[in-house]
Amino acid sequence: MASPDRLTSTLSLIAMLMFGAIFGFFYAWVCSTMWGLDQADPIVAVTAMQAMNASVRNAVFFPAFFLTPVVGLAAAASAWRTGARLAAILFTAASAIYVCGALLPTAMVNVPMNEALAVVTDLERTGRAARIWADYSPRWQAWNIARTVASGLALLVFGIGLLNLQGQASKRVAVI
Repeated sequence: MASPDRLTSTLSLIAMLMFGAIFGFFYAWVCSTMWGLDQADPIVAVTAMQAMNASVRNAVFFPAFFLTPVVGLAAAASAWRTGARLAAILFTAASAIYVCGALLPTAMVNVPMNEALAVVTDLERTGRAARIWADYSPRWQAWNIARTVASGLALLVFGIGLLNLQGQASKRVAVI
């Protein structure tokens, strides 16, 4: 069994950083952003959410959201190639957890909710913004918590794989 090479180590560290970035993104919505919006005037909350949803589609967010599982699978393939089978399996599992538990729910639930919210206008009518926010926020937050848990679990599983990968490398060094 070959020792993990520089490519495997580099891909693994980049993937770990990306898993951490996307987990942190979802986590921030859970522990501050949505709670703050829930405390704001509903007109402000809806308008702010519309602005944040419009701004998140950018070149900084794209790699963390879409490319994390790609880099995770590249790290898995590289680990497999070097004989680090358990690390490769864990890297693959982490990527699958993220895709199934965070990326797909985002595409299937949160984005359609955001798109529906984006076209809302005339918030000044009595009570309209309050009703819209009361319908939107709890459901959006429930799904965001699910995405946060899934991306946190993916980060943890990937981290265990990285520890396994590094443990294999250090065992080989100790034998030499």
